[in-house]
Amino acid sequence: MNPEARRLVDRLWNYCNVLRDDGVSSLEYLEQLSFLVFLKMAAEKEIADKELSNEQRRPVLPETEDWQGRGWPELLELSGQQLEESYTQLLADLGKEDEGRRSTLGLIFYRARNRIQNAANLRRLIVDLIEKEDWLQSSKDIKGDAYEALIARSAQDTKAGAGQYFTPRVLIESIVRCMRPTPEDTITDPACGTGGFLLAAHSHMVDTYGDEMSVVESARFDDGAIWGTELVPATARLAAMNLLLHGIGRPDGKPLIHVEDALAKPPAKKASLVLANPPFGKQSSIVITHIDGTVSREDMSYHRKDFWETTTNKQFNFVQHIASLLADNGRAAVILPDNVLFEGGRGATIRRELLKRFNLHTMLRLPDGIFHAGGVKANVLFFDAAPPRRSEDEPPHTKQLWVYDLRTGNHFTLKQKPLLPGHLEDFEKQVFGVGECEVIAEAVARRKDGGRLQVFDGEKLAASKDVDLDIGLIEPDDKNAAEAKSLAELTLALSTDLREALLELEELASDLDLELPPLLRDEA
Repeated sequence: MNPEARRLVDRLWNYCNVLRDDGVSSLEYLEQLSFLVFLKMAAEKEIADKELSNEQRRPVLPETEDWQGRGWPELLELSGQQLEESYTQLLADLGKEDEGRRSTLGLIFYRARNRIQNAANLRRLIVDLIEKEDWLQSSKDIKGDAYEALIARSAQDTKAGAGQYFTPRVLIESIVRCMRPTPEDTITDPACGTGGFLLAAHSHMVDTYGDEMSVVESARFDDGAIWGTELVPATARLAAMNLLLHGIGRPDGKPLIHVEDALAKPPAKKASLVLANPPFGKQSSIVITHIDGTVSREDMSYHRKDFWETTTNKQFNFVQHIASLLADNGRAAVILPDNVLFEGGRGATIRRELLKRFNLHTMLRLPDGIFHAGGVKANVLFFDAAPPRRSEDEPPHTKQLWVYDLRTGNHFTLKQKPLLPGHLEDFEKQVFGVGECEVIAEAVARRKDGGRLQVFDGEKLAASKDVDLDIGLIEPDDKNAAEAKSLAELTLALSTDLREALLELEELASDLDLELPPLLRDEA
């Protein structure tokens, strides 16, 4: 990380620790930081635009008479209860100003609330931290990387529950290198969380094609050629701010993050590249409040004509949705848990259809210990769109499925033994020819069966009764056996599993409006 970005991260994170004493979680702090940084950038832009003509100016905040002097200048002048009341009212008014969320402004301030009730701490955040930084003109390597690093740190705060939205950056960047996004692509993530995949794809394009990209090609991505969908409004605003601070999108432009249930309806537009890590958890469900006041959960199915099967399994629904998202010649990389590979019934049918209708050419078996959600065993499935099959007798489009086993003999933890770029280097080169082949097809043609990489016949897999894709794990050799988990690693894994279970209990209790015993609540 840029040293200046690291300095900024340390300053801002240290203040997050101060606010914890006021009951402000790290995610709530990030949310408030987003509001205030946005207002500071709007004020900086207004000053910079003074030299432009009225036709050239694009104000971020409303220009009506009742908005004169409001925003960042207003907050700088106030303190005490006046500051707290004005900030609270400002957030409410900005949320109302664009309730339809037709712009990034509307998305970021939709139902915004002041979580910092200590006026002295709020003023210090405004005057001592944010005011002293130049957010509009500073490099995206500073402000963008700093903001993303804050998201990463908040993901480690298990009490905040941020881990469910965070995919390890090392894995994201490896997947993006394998997929090779180009300026001609349209790119989406239907479960974008805080926007990690979108940022990595855009950054890869700029690093690879920056000098060759025209103004028109660059503008495509500000105007919707890259977009994400996120169900949770609070997380969506973090994603929108994350993109904005990385120079993607415009404050007064249409939002690049759509706040909705991606599974609820067929996609409005297709993408040539889909990158996703759908949320962990098998069941799609809703909380229902009955007339008598009782509350219950109900499993939810998505009845869509473009789906091959109707199921309550969230993971299988995302597989089908991503398949529907792909444009002609489109390609996808999606992270999915092990149960998607072997679960029977409708799961077998969905896997069979995926093999038949698409080219599921590669699967990466991921090791455990790399996700904040404890005990997760996951995989990356890489598949490409293919022409419609003329008949059921036609062979499946998946001719060969190559499986790379990164799991056997590899045990990681989030802090003591984290996943590093070097751990994925062999996979990238051997399977996708990263740094050696210009196009993926060249790398596929030179793949060799052996070691951690195995190949399976697609037609045989599709024809099998259970369509079991829980394959490709190699037998541990003596060296791998010697790398068995230490007592510390086992203890940490068990602790992570227990903490995750407590978080799920707390979430369920909250949904059902129940009060947890003090011990459970404190431990979660």
